[in-house]
Amino acid sequence: MTKVLVVDDTPSNLHLALEILDGEGFIAQGVEGGAEAIKKTEKEIYDLILMDVKMPDMDGIEATKVIKKNHAHKNVPVIALTAYAMVGDKEKILNAGCFEDYMSKPFDMSDFIKKMEKYRK
Repeated sequence: MTKVLVVDDTPSNLHLALEILDGEGFIAQGVEGGAEAIKKTEKEIYDLILMDVKMPDMDGIEATKVIKKNHAHKNVPVIALTAYAMVGDKEKILNAGCFEDYMSKPFDMSDFIKKMEKYRK
């Protein structure tokens, strides 16, 4: 089973992602901020992390860089989840050097499931 951590400061987005992942047979847990995600990854190992980019306490880029410094999560794929969907935003986010993939919000459910299948273990 693929264990996924979903990080999103918007409760409705977090709930939707968790519901979809649970329905597709993933083991999914969620937190509402970057600092909370760091604490969670210090205690548990994940196969995949879905990280909101813009959050008030700590942005997703900063949180992901801290998480990736932890040897246990160094090679864990992190997908950026973001409302930044203008031309060039995807490249800018991926060029931050800490995300393996990108998905804009709001996401299409079938596209979301296809993306998750790519990372299923």
